[in-house]
Amino acid sequence: MNSSPTTLIPNRAQTLEVLRLMGTHRPILMLPGNDDGYGTRWVLDGQQVQPWIAKYLMKAGFLADTGATEFGARTLTLTESGNRFRRNGVLWWKSLGFLERLTITILG
Repeated sequence: MNSSPTTLIPNRAQTLEVLRLMGTHRPILMLPGNDDGYGTRWVLDGQQVQPWIAKYLMKAGFLADTGATEFGARTLTLTESGNRFRRNGVLWWKSLGFLERLTITILG
């Protein structure tokens, strides 16, 4: 995660957790919801991905739209730069001590 200024990454611990769960092959599903009054939602393995994390990953070019499912959800997978970002983030996290990890988890 050293490739970008850390102040721009929303909730670094949660963002890294989303990237870890995605791995190299699991997609995030973007569910358009303008018609139902809820707005767009993003899910990974049935769990909601916070909108600010999904939007950050999309704007940074770490996610690519790989098409629609039969139910109209958009499938978003990691790009090559997204995979590099994930690998760098995992290495960064491993380099931190316990108190640093705790601080980042609590304070973002």
